[in-house]
Amino acid sequence: MPTALITGATSGIGLELASLAAQDRHDLVLVARQRERLESVGRGLAEEYGVRVSVLPKDLSDPSTPPQIGRDLAARGIAVDVLVNNAGFGVYGLFAETSIDRELEMIQVNVVALTHLTKLILAGMLARRLGRILNVASTAAFQPGPLMAVYYATKAYVLSFSEALANETAGTGVTVTTLCPGPTPTGFAERAGFGTSPLLPGPFVWSASAVARAGWSGMMRGKRVVVPGLANRAIVQAERFTPRRLVTAVARKLQESRARREAGTPPNR
Repeated sequence: MPTALITGATSGIGLELASLAAQDRHDLVLVARQRERLESVGRGLAEEYGVRVSVLPKDLSDPSTPPQIGRDLAARGIAVDVLVNNAGFGVYGLFAETSIDRELEMIQVNVVALTHLTKLILAGMLARRLGRILNVASTAAFQPGPLMAVYYATKAYVLSFSEALANETAGTGVTVTTLCPGPTPTGFAERAGFGTSPLLPGPFVWSASAVARAGWSGMMRGKRVVVPGLANRAIVQAERFTPRRLVTAVARKLQESRARREAGTPPNR
Protein backbone atom coordinates (compact mmCIF):
# COMPACT_ATOMS: atom_id res chain seq x y z
CA MET A 1 0.00 0.00 0.00
CA PRO A 2 1.44 3.44 -0.90
CA THR A 3 2.21 5.97 1.81
CA ALA A 4 1.31 9.67 1.86
CA LEU A 5 3.04 12.19 4.12
CA ILE A 6 0.90 15.27 4.81
CA THR A 7 1.92 18.34 6.79
CA GLY A 8 -0.58 20.56 8.56
CA ALA A 9 -2.87 17.55 8.70
CA THR A 10 -5.10 18.33 11.69
CA SER A 11 -7.48 20.88 10.17
CA GLY A 12 -8.68 22.57 7.01
CA ILE A 13 -7.31 21.53 3.64
CA GLY A 14 -4.66 19.28 5.21
CA LEU A 15 -7.20 17.24 7.11
CA GLU A 16 -9.37 16.89 4.02
CA LEU A 17 -6.36 15.75 1.98
CA ALA A 18 -5.49 13.20 4.64
CA SER A 19 -9.04 11.84 4.45
CA LEU A 20 -8.87 11.62 0.66
CA ALA A 21 -5.52 9.82 0.82
CA ALA A 22 -6.94 7.30 3.28
CA GLN A 23 -10.02 6.78 1.11
CA ASP A 24 -7.65 6.16 -1.79
CA ARG A 25 -5.99 3.35 0.21
CA HIS A 26 -2.82 5.18 1.23
CA ASP A 27 -1.14 4.62 4.56
CA LEU A 28 -0.49 7.96 6.23
CA VAL A 29 2.29 9.88 7.93
CA LEU A 30 0.72 12.96 9.48
CA VAL A 31 2.73 15.97 10.65
CA ALA A 32 1.41 18.82 12.81
CA ARG A 33 2.28 20.67 16.00
CA GLN A 34 -0.55 19.67 18.33
CA ARG A 35 0.10 16.15 19.60
CA GLU A 36 -3.33 15.41 21.07
CA ARG A 37 -5.21 16.68 18.04
CA LEU A 38 -2.85 14.85 15.69
CA GLU A 39 -3.20 11.56 17.53
CA SER A 40 -6.99 11.93 17.57
CA VAL A 41 -7.09 12.56 13.81
CA GLY A 42 -4.76 9.62 13.20
CA ARG A 43 -6.89 7.22 15.24
CA GLY A 44 -10.05 8.36 13.50
CA LEU A 45 -8.65 7.88 10.00
CA ALA A 46 -7.13 4.51 10.86
CA GLU A 47 -10.43 3.24 12.28
CA GLU A 48 -12.58 4.63 9.47
CA TYR A 49 -10.49 3.54 6.50
CA GLY A 50 -8.39 0.65 7.79
CA VAL A 51 -5.07 2.25 6.87
CA ARG A 52 -1.89 2.48 8.92
CA VAL A 53 -1.29 5.94 10.35
CA SER A 54 1.97 7.22 11.82
CA VAL A 55 1.87 10.59 13.57
CA LEU A 56 4.82 12.95 13.92
CA PRO A 57 4.06 15.83 16.31
CA LYS A 58 6.56 18.33 14.93
CA ASP A 59 6.83 22.11 14.69
CA LEU A 60 7.88 23.05 11.17
CA SER A 61 8.93 26.52 12.32
CA ASP A 62 11.93 24.81 13.93
CA PRO A 63 14.73 24.43 11.33
CA SER A 64 15.73 21.09 12.87
CA THR A 65 12.33 19.53 12.16
CA PRO A 66 12.72 18.42 8.49
CA PRO A 67 15.92 16.43 9.20
CA GLN A 68 14.20 14.90 12.23
CA ILE A 69 11.32 13.81 10.00
CA GLY A 70 13.81 12.29 7.55
CA ARG A 71 15.46 10.32 10.34
CA ASP A 72 12.09 9.18 11.72
CA LEU A 73 11.04 7.90 8.29
CA ALA A 74 14.32 6.04 7.86
CA ALA A 75 14.07 4.50 11.34
CA ARG A 76 10.55 3.27 10.62
CA GLY A 77 11.45 2.02 7.15
CA ILE A 78 8.84 4.25 5.52
CA ALA A 79 9.18 5.21 1.85
CA VAL A 80 6.97 8.15 0.95
CA ASP A 81 5.05 7.81 -2.31
CA VAL A 82 3.00 11.01 -1.97
CA LEU A 83 4.31 14.16 -0.29
CA VAL A 84 1.79 16.89 0.52
CA ASN A 85 3.39 20.12 1.77
CA ASN A 86 0.28 21.79 3.11
CA ALA A 87 1.38 23.48 6.36
CA GLY A 88 1.49 27.27 6.22
CA PHE A 89 0.16 30.48 7.73
CA GLY A 90 -0.03 34.22 7.08
CA VAL A 91 0.56 37.50 8.89
CA TYR A 92 -1.55 40.62 8.24
CA GLY A 93 -0.41 44.23 8.53
CA LEU A 94 2.01 46.82 7.20
CA PHE A 95 5.43 45.23 6.87
CA ALA A 96 7.04 48.08 8.82
CA GLU A 97 4.77 47.31 11.77
CA THR A 98 4.44 43.52 11.85
CA SER A 99 6.55 41.18 13.97
CA ILE A 100 9.79 40.19 12.26
CA ASP A 101 9.98 37.09 14.45
CA ARG A 102 6.54 36.01 13.28
CA GLU A 103 7.39 36.64 9.64
CA LEU A 104 10.67 34.76 9.80
CA GLU A 105 8.74 31.89 11.39
CA MET A 106 6.30 32.06 8.47
CA ILE A 107 9.13 31.91 5.93
CA GLN A 108 10.52 28.89 7.78
CA VAL A 109 7.18 27.05 7.57
CA ASN A 110 5.91 28.21 4.18
CA VAL A 111 9.22 28.12 2.29
CA VAL A 112 12.17 26.53 4.09
CA ALA A 113 10.46 23.47 5.59
CA LEU A 114 8.59 22.82 2.34
CA THR A 115 11.85 23.01 0.37
CA HIS A 116 13.77 20.87 2.85
CA LEU A 117 11.14 18.13 3.01
CA THR A 118 10.90 18.06 -0.77
CA LYS A 119 14.68 17.73 -1.02
CA LEU A 120 14.73 14.86 1.49
CA ILE A 121 11.90 12.87 -0.08
CA LEU A 122 12.33 13.57 -3.80
CA ALA A 123 15.58 11.57 -4.05
CA GLY A 124 13.86 8.34 -3.00
CA MET A 125 10.99 8.96 -5.40
CA LEU A 126 13.41 9.46 -8.29
CA ALA A 127 15.32 6.32 -7.38
CA ARG A 128 12.06 4.32 -7.43
CA ARG A 129 10.83 6.25 -10.51
CA LEU A 130 7.52 6.74 -8.74
CA GLY A 131 6.07 9.53 -6.68
CA ARG A 132 3.77 12.52 -6.46
CA ILE A 133 4.32 15.86 -4.74
CA LEU A 134 1.55 18.34 -3.96
CA ASN A 135 2.68 21.76 -2.73
CA VAL A 136 -0.09 24.02 -1.45
CA ALA A 137 0.32 27.64 -2.53
CA SER A 138 -2.56 30.10 -3.09
CA THR A 139 -4.00 32.44 -5.69
CA ALA A 140 -1.87 34.92 -3.70
CA ALA A 141 1.08 33.40 -5.57
CA PHE A 142 0.14 35.26 -8.74
CA GLN A 143 0.44 38.87 -7.49
CA PRO A 144 2.10 41.04 -4.84
CA GLY A 145 0.06 41.44 -1.66
CA PRO A 146 0.33 44.72 0.23
CA LEU A 147 -0.60 44.26 3.92
CA MET A 148 0.44 40.61 3.61
CA ALA A 149 3.66 41.23 1.73
CA VAL A 150 5.70 38.36 3.12
CA TYR A 151 2.88 35.81 2.93
CA TYR A 152 2.19 36.56 -0.73
CA ALA A 153 5.92 36.37 -1.46
CA THR A 154 6.17 32.95 0.19
CA LYS A 155 3.38 31.62 -1.98
CA ALA A 156 4.98 33.06 -5.11
CA TYR A 157 8.09 31.09 -4.15
CA VAL A 158 6.08 27.88 -3.72
CA LEU A 159 4.53 28.26 -7.18
CA SER A 160 7.80 29.10 -8.93
CA PHE A 161 9.75 26.36 -7.14
CA SER A 162 7.10 23.74 -7.84
CA GLU A 163 6.71 24.59 -11.52
CA ALA A 164 10.48 24.37 -11.95
CA LEU A 165 10.54 20.96 -10.23
CA ALA A 166 7.67 19.78 -12.42
CA ASN A 167 9.85 20.54 -15.43
CA GLU A 168 12.95 18.92 -13.92
CA THR A 169 11.09 15.71 -13.05
CA ALA A 170 9.25 15.31 -16.35
CA GLY A 171 9.63 11.76 -17.63
CA THR A 172 11.02 10.41 -14.34
CA GLY A 173 7.82 8.88 -12.97
CA VAL A 174 7.56 11.69 -10.41
CA THR A 175 5.04 14.51 -10.78
CA VAL A 176 4.91 17.87 -8.97
CA THR A 177 1.61 19.74 -8.61
CA THR A 178 0.92 23.17 -7.11
CA LEU A 179 -2.51 23.71 -5.55
CA CYS A 180 -3.50 27.40 -5.60
CA PRO A 181 -6.82 27.84 -3.79
CA GLY A 182 -8.62 31.12 -3.43
CA PRO A 183 -10.26 32.17 -0.15
CA THR A 184 -11.03 29.02 1.86
CA PRO A 185 -12.66 28.91 5.33
CA THR A 186 -10.01 26.99 7.31
CA GLY A 187 -9.04 29.06 10.35
CA PHE A 188 -6.21 30.61 8.32
CA ALA A 189 -7.76 34.09 8.47
CA GLU A 190 -8.04 34.12 12.24
CA ARG A 191 -4.40 33.08 12.65
CA ALA A 192 -3.29 35.75 10.17
CA GLY A 193 -5.10 38.42 12.19
CA PHE A 194 -8.09 38.98 9.91
CA GLY A 195 -10.91 37.55 11.97
CA THR A 196 -13.36 35.46 9.97
CA SER A 197 -14.54 37.36 6.90
CA PRO A 198 -13.40 36.08 3.49
CA LEU A 199 -11.14 38.17 1.28
CA LEU A 200 -13.54 37.75 -1.64
CA PRO A 201 -17.21 36.72 -1.48
CA GLY A 202 -19.42 34.25 -3.26
CA PRO A 203 -18.00 32.17 -6.13
CA PHE A 204 -14.39 32.86 -5.14
CA VAL A 205 -14.78 30.98 -1.84
CA TRP A 206 -14.51 27.18 -1.93
CA SER A 207 -14.81 24.84 1.02
CA ALA A 208 -11.72 23.06 2.32
CA SER A 209 -13.17 19.72 1.19
CA ALA A 210 -13.80 20.98 -2.36
CA VAL A 211 -10.30 22.48 -2.58
CA ALA A 212 -8.76 19.24 -1.33
CA ARG A 213 -10.70 17.16 -3.87
CA ALA A 214 -9.55 19.42 -6.70
CA GLY A 215 -5.95 19.24 -5.50
CA TRP A 216 -5.88 15.48 -4.96
CA SER A 217 -7.54 14.80 -8.31
CA GLY A 218 -5.20 17.19 -10.13
CA MET A 219 -2.14 15.63 -8.48
CA MET A 220 -3.26 12.14 -9.41
CA ARG A 221 -3.65 13.27 -13.02
CA GLY A 222 -0.19 14.83 -13.00
CA LYS A 223 -1.38 18.40 -13.46
CA ARG A 224 1.25 21.02 -12.77
CA VAL A 225 -1.00 23.80 -11.41
CA VAL A 226 -4.51 23.49 -9.96
CA VAL A 227 -6.60 26.61 -9.30
CA PRO A 228 -9.98 25.50 -7.92
CA GLY A 229 -13.00 27.41 -9.18
CA LEU A 230 -13.83 29.13 -12.46
CA ALA A 231 -13.94 32.59 -10.83
CA ASN A 232 -10.50 32.14 -9.28
CA ARG A 233 -9.05 30.88 -12.57
CA ALA A 234 -10.55 33.90 -14.35
CA ILE A 235 -8.87 36.29 -11.90
CA VAL A 236 -5.51 34.55 -12.30
CA GLN A 237 -5.75 34.80 -16.09
CA ALA A 238 -6.85 38.45 -15.97
CA GLU A 239 -3.85 39.35 -13.83
CA ARG A 240 -1.51 38.23 -16.60
CA PHE A 241 -2.81 41.00 -18.88
CA THR A 242 -3.23 43.74 -16.26
CA PRO A 243 -0.49 46.24 -15.40
CA ARG A 244 1.41 45.02 -12.34
CA ARG A 245 0.96 48.29 -10.47
CA LEU A 246 -2.82 48.08 -10.89
CA VAL A 247 -2.91 44.44 -9.74
CA THR A 248 -0.98 45.43 -6.61
CA ALA A 249 -3.28 48.39 -5.89
CA VAL A 250 -6.39 46.20 -6.24
CA ALA A 251 -4.90 43.59 -3.91
CA ARG A 252 -4.35 46.27 -1.28
CA LYS A 253 -7.91 47.59 -1.63
CA LEU A 254 -9.28 44.09 -1.08
CA GLN A 255 -7.15 43.61 2.03
CA GLU A 256 -8.24 46.98 3.44
CA SER A 257 -11.88 46.23 2.70
CA ARG A 258 -11.64 42.95 4.53
CA ALA A 259 -10.03 44.60 7.55
CA ARG A 260 -12.83 47.22 7.65
CA ARG A 261 -15.49 44.50 7.55
CA GLU A 262 -13.84 42.83 10.53
CA ALA A 263 -13.67 46.14 12.40
CA GLY A 264 -17.34 46.82 11.70
CA THR A 265 -16.74 50.00 9.69
CA PRO A 266 -18.29 50.55 6.28
CA PRO A 267 -15.96 50.50 3.28
CA ASN A 268 -15.12 53.80 1.60
CA ARG A 269 -17.41 54.70 -1.29
